[in-house]
Amino acid sequence: MIVPTLNVFRMSFYTWSGFSPDMRFVGLDNFRALLDDRQFVRAFQNTVALLVVVTVVTTVMGLFLAALMTRQRLRGRNLYRFVLYVPNVLSVVVIAAIFSAVYDQENGLLNGALRLLSLDGLQQVWLGNQKIVLYSVAVAMVWQSLGYYMVLYMSSMASVPEELYEASALDGASPTRQFFALTLPLIWENLRTTLTFFIMSAVNLSFVLVRAMTGGGPDGSSEVLLSYMYKQAYTNSSYGYGMAIGVVIFAFSFLVSLLVSRATRREPLRY
Repeated sequence: MIVPTLNVFRMSFYTWSGFSPDMRFVGLDNFRALLDDRQFVRAFQNTVALLVVVTVVTTVMGLFLAALMTRQRLRGRNLYRFVLYVPNVLSVVVIAAIFSAVYDQENGLLNGALRLLSLDGLQQVWLGNQKIVLYSVAVAMVWQSLGYYMVLYMSSMASVPEELYEASALDGASPTRQFFALTLPLIWENLRTTLTFFIMSAVNLSFVLVRAMTGGGPDGSSEVLLSYMYKQAYTNSSYGYGMAIGVVIFAFSFLVSLLVSRATRREPLRY
């Protein structure tokens, strides 16, 4: 694992097609070129936007659904758990195919439902409109990830002693108050861990979905860092340049994870 990782850093200092035996050392030229590469900057912005939107939505919805499944006695909740978890079992490529069909302009489920509701004015070319294509990909990412993180949060919430909830209820605490004052602090360490894990996995997930659903289009509006790296290294035969993008992705993921870890640090509560 160490040798291939170090090789990424080494190759970022060379210009190489990936196939030719000719390799030329260029130092930091690949990284300087990134600063003037508008497509790279756009891919970076798209990656950050997806991480923020998908992380916030998935975490909030996962916590809400986990609390609902754990604290409320819903009829058929085991079925709900199963249905919500199924997308995580499916291949990401299968999910991309499902949402490509849902978003289809002519025969897609989404536009078909809008026509049925006489909301024709809201119909869109969901994967062909530069203004909304990134959000369309974000919905697929949330749908794929939500069930997995809901189950993780449920396992943490289920370990909180019932006596604490009973005592707080006797003191007049509402379910909402119990969640913010009791549940959330007691599962905080689990939440921190899943946030870090999710950020790193979302970078990879965005690549697969973008590659399968949009190919980075239209006109690069859904390009993310990994898809742009793939194009440079394996399509444009700019292997060294692609590895420079890989180094940026590594540094970015590490930095974001570190910032999230520092920002969410607090004294753990015990029960």
